Amino acid sequence: MNFHHSSGQRHEPEINLVPLIDVMLVIIIFLMMTTTFNKTAGLEISLPTANPDGSKTPVVTAEIIVAVTSTGSIIINGRSVSGSNVDAIAAALANARPAKGPEPVVIINADAQAAHQHVINVMQASQRAGLPRVSFATRQERQR
Repeated sequence: MNFHHSSGQRHEPEINLVPLIDVMLVIIIFLMMTTTFNKTAGLEISLPTANPDGSKTPVVTAEIIVAVTSTGSIIINGRSVSGSNVDAIAAALANARPAKGPEPVVIINADAQAAHQHVINVMQASQRAGLPRVSFATRQERQR
């Protein structure tokens, strides 16, 4: 028995891509369905809003004023904090918290030249001290 073609023509094998595409689509759908999205824990920040018309009066709440200088010094309600680590700032914030009344807002007055890490330390310390309401003080630029 001779199984060879007598015409002498060679046929190239064809690669069928349809099953490969089907398998790839099934893998993509499987990965999309099994992927989980993690929500990372973060600090809740209430950003300050401007009131240009002045028609509404601001609500008076308890405030803890935190100043961050360009050298990294932390001053809470006019008193300097002895350390710049998160634990020392958290202890000072807990001491500055009023015993009664509404939950205070921590207002951070950071110098424009202050290191970003010092501001983050204040935010972490505020969270550790149980003060989740944080706001940043800014000043309006003068118009020319």
